[in-house]
Amino acid sequence: MKKTFMGVRLRKLRAERGMSQTAMANALGLSPSYLNQLEQNQRPLTVAVLLKIDRALGINIQEFSEDEEARLIAGMREALADATEPVSLPELKEVASQMPALGRALIALHRRSLEVQEHLETIAVRMGDDRSDITSARAMPFEAVRDFFFAHQNHFEEIDRNAEALAAEAGVRGALLADWLVQRLLQRHKVRVIQLSDEFGGKRQYDPAHRTLRVSAALDPAQQVFQLATQLALIEQAGAIDSLVSGHALLHDAPSKKLARVGLANYFAGAVLLPYGQFLGEAERLRYDIDLLGKQFAVGFETVCHRLSTLQRPGAPGVPFFFVRVDRAGNISKRQSATHFHFSRTGGTCPLWNVYEAFAQPGRILPQLASMPDGRCYLWIARTVTSNEGAYGSPQRIFSIGLGCDVRNASRLVYARGLDLRDPTAATSIGMGCKVCERIECRQRAFPFVGRSLDVDENQSHLTPYGMTR
Repeated sequence: MKKTFMGVRLRKLRAERGMSQTAMANALGLSPSYLNQLEQNQRPLTVAVLLKIDRALGINIQEFSEDEEARLIAGMREALADATEPVSLPELKEVASQMPALGRALIALHRRSLEVQEHLETIAVRMGDDRSDITSARAMPFEAVRDFFFAHQNHFEEIDRNAEALAAEAGVRGALLADWLVQRLLQRHKVRVIQLSDEFGGKRQYDPAHRTLRVSAALDPAQQVFQLATQLALIEQAGAIDSLVSGHALLHDAPSKKLARVGLANYFAGAVLLPYGQFLGEAERLRYDIDLLGKQFAVGFETVCHRLSTLQRPGAPGVPFFFVRVDRAGNISKRQSATHFHFSRTGGTCPLWNVYEAFAQPGRILPQLASMPDGRCYLWIARTVTSNEGAYGSPQRIFSIGLGCDVRNASRLVYARGLDLRDPTAATSIGMGCKVCERIECRQRAFPFVGRSLDVDENQSHLTPYGMTR
């Protein structure tokens, strides 16, 4: 842990509990003078003190972690992307470490501003006024749900353990597990499962009035298990799911809550397919070899990557991964993270990121050491996945799956083989997106950095309509 000074946060924590400095020092087993030095930023906050805060006051020490700080900085940089006066990275770091509540309030205000812009656009359209200066940037329900999963580090303890217990009760895998789930739905919940032909046009459809679950016959055994377990979760895990969703600040409307419930049911289904303890043990043994894990558990590449991004059980965590799924146009349709990595919603993602190179080499796993402007380095792997669920002649769906982790965990992965993890020059310099990336010299830049003057010098001529590519 780096030297971290959080005097303001300690004073705020003490004030919220109505404690004097002496009382809080006694509760933490510290001397009043030492606590005073911590509050005045004369001494850094150590891991030992954090653990005492956790034990004595019940504070989640994750709130003090570098990952949380990095995520908050990323959110503030995005919120301030169009600020009149650029805010430097050191200033943002100071706010994130000392006044995180202020940073979260800033991000919330930014989101409200985006909602107002969307409302203005809607009014303009209804009045027949095509105003090009108003952009549609409202935070959609799926964005709220994504932030909800981020807030929980993409891990839900109760849901995960319940799924693991169900898988242990079944004691079977693959097609046998699908049959077991069909019987459980019928015997315990009077839900009859019907398999329909390819013309069904969907994967799963539940009719609560007739207690009938329709599942596509075109699904392979693992996909059938996933759909059956999802429906079982919506029935058996309704209480646990509702307690997570109800009243959560990030889920502010009915569509967001509904989508969050489905997301948690999907989480349960993935944990049934890949039970935590068993899957983590094999992942560690195989050094997180995704192809071997897929063969071992009879699931696809994307399913393995998605599950790897959820393995953060207290006391038994796996490697903290970030998981993304993008299409050829750069749209990120899935984005989950067990830690701090965050890409901007503003200005697209970075074209130097290997998830885009994967489209040029379909089916191959491409490793990449990548460094961000803040100096952090990551190991990313990317590979394309395809599916063609329609009839002959229907377009094939193709995505690039990216799985990344901090370079300090990279040695645990088989994909680090042959890479010099200690050489910072071996990493490709990427960013969160052109509009919020300060790498002015980057020749792949699509937009000017909004924190810089709008006067473009001759070295940025490639950004003008008639600039020559050199």
